[in-house]
Amino acid sequence: MELAALVALTLLLGALVGLVALAVGRRKEEIRMEEQAAEYAGESNGAKVSAPKKPKQEKQRTRKDKVSQHTFSHPLLAATLKSHSGNVTCLDFSSNGKYLASCADDRTVRIWSTKDFLEREHKCLRANVELDHATLVRFSPDSRAFITWLAYGDAIRIFKMMKKDDGTFSFKAAPEDFPQKHKAPVLNIGIAETGKFIMSASTDTSIHIWDLKGEVLASINTNQMTNSYAAISPCGRFVASCGFTPDVKVWEVCFGKGGEFREVARAFDLKGHSAGVHAFAFSNDSHRMVSVSKDGTWKLWNTNVEYKKQQDPYLLKTVPCASSEGSRVALSPDGRVVAVSDGCNVAMYNATSGELEEDLPAVHSEEITDLRFDINGRFLVTSGDKAIRVFHNAPGYRASIRDMQDMLKKAANEGMKQRLQQQIKEAQSTLDAVLASHVE
Repeated sequence: MELAALVALTLLLGALVGLVALAVGRRKEEIRMEEQAAEYAGESNGAKVSAPKKPKQEKQRTRKDKVSQHTFSHPLLAATLKSHSGNVTCLDFSSNGKYLASCADDRTVRIWSTKDFLEREHKCLRANVELDHATLVRFSPDSRAFITWLAYGDAIRIFKMMKKDDGTFSFKAAPEDFPQKHKAPVLNIGIAETGKFIMSASTDTSIHIWDLKGEVLASINTNQMTNSYAAISPCGRFVASCGFTPDVKVWEVCFGKGGEFREVARAFDLKGHSAGVHAFAFSNDSHRMVSVSKDGTWKLWNTNVEYKKQQDPYLLKTVPCASSEGSRVALSPDGRVVAVSDGCNVAMYNATSGELEEDLPAVHSEEITDLRFDINGRFLVTSGDKAIRVFHNAPGYRASIRDMQDMLKKAANEGMKQRLQQQIKEAQSTLDAVLASHVE
């Protein structure tokens, strides 16, 4: 019995020793593999990371490198603004001309100083859009606030800009967003320069007119099958829309003498295109409008008419151009230059002659999302990827010089001639400096 017990004990101890040895061997193998993985990762990027994360990081870097590969250079390029980490979807200049607002799908709105456009460094202030991102942004008339359209919230959110002691701003969102009223994606928003109303327009046939507290004052059915664009005129009196039909429709938003809302009344139409209209734009005084259509033309209109006496706008110019779904158009504040986007490209025309003056190919790596002139007509800005391009408005300087030369020929007195000659000299000097300052 004692011998049998001894044999059993010996076998048990042997089994235990074997199991321990096996476990130790496996652990040594795991440690060796972990050390090899750490060494491999360390050689690759200088940091100890586990092997499974390596392909993902390589993929992310490759994707980032691909985005940053798009380079653009042009003699008229004044600046490239690059702080956004997502695609920029909308741009807006403040009415005092000091700031440019941009929003992107990186959950931020950036406020840029226009005086820095010609500097090497382009600093900006950041407003965070909590738990959402803005697809549209518009400054208030006093340049102390801006409104955004929320991508997921499907609503307008107001941000106040509060100036700090150091001259910078902090941003505070209003306690509540506007209520959800649209049933289709929103394509544009705006605030009237009078400060009396806000507009939002969607891709169906709906336009809502709001007061500043988020109450709907009126709703417009554009009867255009679908809307492709809508905007408030710079004078703050009109709301216009275009879409599937070949017309641009314009309404007047009417208020009483005491500032109370009265009605939205049909003002006039721009009729002349043979196909649907992609987009339109106003001059700064709202006396000119430009429209770009699927029919492959842009048209310039004189809208300074007595529409209440049934006077129709005058068609001033029809010019062939390249256009496609999503094309944008901008009219310089003085009405002298027309800019049209087609995919990633931009063309700049003399508005009076219709002559193509500047061709800007492949400005962005993706389709251009916004296109607009600053309020002084010095710059044209575009967005389409993560960058914002700022161009000198050379066609505007040329048009101004030509207009002054025509006035010089007709000048009746010597004092007028001398003033015009001095202005022409200064404008030509500015243009020469612009063309000489090629930013690489």
